[in-house]
Amino acid sequence: MSQYKIEAGTGQHIGDRQEQQDRVALFAAPHAPGYMMAVVADGMGGKSGGALAAEQVIRTSKQLFDEFYPGNDVKALLENILNEAHTVIKLTAVSAEKEPHSTFVALVITPQQEAIWAHAGDSRLYRFNGPNFGDKTRDHSYVEKLVEEGKILPEEAKTHKLSNILVNVLGSTNTHPFITFGQHDDLKIGDSFLLCSDGLWHYFEDNELSAAVAANTPRQAAELLIRKARERGTPRGDNCTFAIIKLIEPPEEIRNYTVQKMRRAI
Repeated sequence: MSQYKIEAGTGQHIGDRQEQQDRVALFAAPHAPGYMMAVVADGMGGKSGGALAAEQVIRTSKQLFDEFYPGNDVKALLENILNEAHTVIKLTAVSAEKEPHSTFVALVITPQQEAIWAHAGDSRLYRFNGPNFGDKTRDHSYVEKLVEEGKILPEEAKTHKLSNILVNVLGSTNTHPFITFGQHDDLKIGDSFLLCSDGLWHYFEDNELSAAVAANTPRQAAELLIRKARERGTPRGDNCTFAIIKLIEPPEEIRNYTVQKMRRAI
């Protein structure tokens, strides 16, 4: 059995955009006690097309997680979410005469003290060990390819003129999206995760994010991160959306009963 309690929350701000096209959600599995899922989707596309795409990612995630049972393959679940959401988003593009696309990043915590995640696009998952940065996903973006090929430095990627070009999204009519998985086992108290759109991570260093999450409750961290993102992003701040999951010490059980001597039965 898990020896920690899951504490989670979400945060969102429209930034300086006219519309909020990101979506975020936290789910419990009705048929799989002890499993939880966090999902962030960053929609892209004019005339509300991006919002429709991101909303479809959330709907598909909930639908398939509602059908999840213990013993099912978590990675297969995440891949099915990506494939089904991609298909529906493409159909939406045809019927609505729009060009909706979306990123996808999702995390599943299991009762076996596993964290399993997957992503497509440039919405990220960060893993922290207490106040220390542990790991993060690699963006499916053009500038990330340039970094991997040694053509630009990592610190140049954020300000590169092509930093907003993605090579992998849901809803593309040209290519089927691919999915990248990650996993961390033996979860313990103090571990935490941050799933976020680029409207958040673009304005922070890794150690700033880990410190903010470690030192605060998810709600307090959300308020702090949104405030700082607005300070650093104004007047061209993007939609800012994220989910925070922390593994904390479970509360002590409070005894609310009294023990009395049993009388002899007659």
